[in-house]
Amino acid sequence: MKAIILDDNNQLKDETVTLRPINPDEVRIKIIASGFNPIDYQMRENEHEKKYLFSNILGREGSGIIVEIGKNVTDLTIGDEVFFVCGSMGSNGTYAEEIILPQGIVAKKPTSISFEEAAGLPSIGITALQIFNRVDWNQIESVLITGASGGVGNFILRLILGNLNKKIIVTAGNQESINQLIEISINENQIVDYKQDDLAEKILEINQNQKFDLVIDAVGHQLSEISADVLKANGIYANVTHFITPKANDSLFGVGATILNISNFIYAKEKNYEHFRTSLNQIKQYIEDGKVKPLPIKIVGGLSAETAENAQQLLKSNQTQGKKLIMQNQE
Repeated sequence: MKAIILDDNNQLKDETVTLRPINPDEVRIKIIASGFNPIDYQMRENEHEKKYLFSNILGREGSGIIVEIGKNVTDLTIGDEVFFVCGSMGSNGTYAEEIILPQGIVAKKPTSISFEEAAGLPSIGITALQIFNRVDWNQIESVLITGASGGVGNFILRLILGNLNKKIIVTAGNQESINQLIEISINENQIVDYKQDDLAEKILEINQNQKFDLVIDAVGHQLSEISADVLKANGIYANVTHFITPKANDSLFGVGATILNISNFIYAKEKNYEHFRTSLNQIKQYIEDGKVKPLPIKIVGGLSAETAENAQQLLKSNQTQGKKLIMQNQE
């Protein structure tokens, strides 16, 4: 099959590779579309993320059609349209024409959306759902979301808007991001430009100078410090990025914050496939019930090293324009 590999010089290259046979509890999927994520380029340059590199074929999510099933597979069949997360749990990543996965991390895709839209949901959706499911929302009145126009921030925002009634303030960095947030029912007076001076003061001013019960930080770095400054005593800080600064960590300790470290790696490491299947089915249900809409997407190109390199550079330079980047894996 055709695939994009990461070679020994850390470069992406087009190659032809042979896929191994499937095991009894696995399915083989013809990948129709796959999504790009920041970890794709971070694994090439960041020592913390490199530990997640299990295959020289990158890519962690996608959608497609099942073309072969193992003898123990009972709830999926050949021809099923599916979406999936793979991480380190499959035969390879999704920068390829096909993939073999345990049946437990594959779910039938929402019927109302395209393969391209479905391919952009698993990694973002499962991460956002982990926040949504771990927070006791009965104790939460006010929420700040940093990076709300980005993938995880945008999807958790959609989950909250579709299922709860909370006071929400968000940050964004350009007019296009602001417009996209307005399109999903966020008022302009709920949006703060994170590039301005005295950001913490501006955020609190919008919230009637009240600190927040919950901050969902989908940016990290300097915004982790701002997040800590606006969190109330014993509030909850959801750490999505692993880019919290030492200063922010000190501030969070000082206010007695509960820190939710949001990561799906432990579920993959422990082969807790039920976590992934349950989350995918929950995403599917929310979409089919009309409570959540898929994220806006941008198709970058077909299956090629050039497409993947271009997508990774767009992610790295924050030039996605608030859209999930998608590759079409089949001609």
